[in-house]
Amino acid sequence: MNAAAATAVDATAGSTSGPLSDLRVVEMGQLLAGPFCGQLLGDFGAEVIKLEPPGSGDPMRQWGREKPHGRSLWWPVVARNKKSVTCNLRDPEGQQLARRIIAEADIVVENFRPGTLERWGLGFDELRKDNPGLIMARVSGYGQSGPYSSRAGFGSIGEAMGGIRYVTGDAGMPPSRSGISIGDSLAAVFATVGVLAAIHQRERSGRGQLVDSAIYEAVLGMMESLLPEWEIGGYQRERTGSVLPNIAPSNVYPTKGDEMILVAANQDTVFARLATAMGRDDLITNPRYRDHASRGENMVELDDVIADWTRDHGTEELLAILHEAGVPAGRIYTARDMFADPHFAARDAIVRLAHPDFGEIPMHGVFPKLSETPGSVRHAGPQLGEHNADIYHDLLGVDDQALADLTERGII
Repeated sequence: MNAAAATAVDATAGSTSGPLSDLRVVEMGQLLAGPFCGQLLGDFGAEVIKLEPPGSGDPMRQWGREKPHGRSLWWPVVARNKKSVTCNLRDPEGQQLARRIIAEADIVVENFRPGTLERWGLGFDELRKDNPGLIMARVSGYGQSGPYSSRAGFGSIGEAMGGIRYVTGDAGMPPSRSGISIGDSLAAVFATVGVLAAIHQRERSGRGQLVDSAIYEAVLGMMESLLPEWEIGGYQRERTGSVLPNIAPSNVYPTKGDEMILVAANQDTVFARLATAMGRDDLITNPRYRDHASRGENMVELDDVIADWTRDHGTEELLAILHEAGVPAGRIYTARDMFADPHFAARDAIVRLAHPDFGEIPMHGVFPKLSETPGSVRHAGPQLGEHNADIYHDLLGVDDQALADLTERGII
């Protein structure tokens, strides 16, 4: 076992705990935006009942570049801590079963195209008739209202409209993807924030409400001062690659052996420490580098000066010098680096769980860390329909004969 991985967790062991352990969530929808919201709620203890199409399940069960044993390595992560229940939401009987489960829930999370649930008789106004305290989080490309709401909206389009694609990548090259599904994930995070705010409000009012999280708005919400910069300052942010415009030094620098580290020393006092560590105290008083503005104006030549110094040192030697001097610096980590890092291990940033196909599987832990009621990863993503009996029989009281009939007819 790698040093950075915590002790393996038995996929069948442990009772649910955490600050949300008194909440029941029904997760509808598929792929990433809605399910990531369900994952976050489950990480902090909520009972998450995931409704999946019989026979096929969530497409995330098949996604991923590497699929040992024909199994997705993404599914065990995004579906961790959840219960899988099969339910054909396109069939009236399945819709009725879903409605009965939701009547026993606190929260519904869904990411279908707006209008889909209404066609199935599962819109918020209908569901709250049975459950006035229900909170429904709806994640979509464009939100539940407005002229674009009915459009199909993938995360990539939300990233483009929200502004992050335009500013990501190198100058002179087409806009780049960030390397992860950041639009979907941000919309899920904002949906989770909305759900927690709605839970707090329900404590006072007794009533639930709708949480409307649009992917393009979630991305827009992360775009800092982009809007006033354009309208008031007349400035359009552009792609700048690895640097912060007019912020120096803050860049990737080469080390001996063709490795790279990132150094961020743009604050005056930190730059002075970097210059001293380089043996170049003359840079501190040089009028071209002596303050924040001048370093920004002369960023390219300053980066060259620093790179000439860094490439003469090995990576570990260089990091030791910079850390001793109090200069923020670090490797640009891959997964291999994370497994080997003792700080990841000390904070349980990586956990290992028992898995029926892989023996055990590593994944990231639960963040942020709460001192009194921390979250936990209790089990990896479940098998399709693994919890049908738990929910249909134990929660709804459906008898064995009825369950067998529903299964035979493809309702569950």
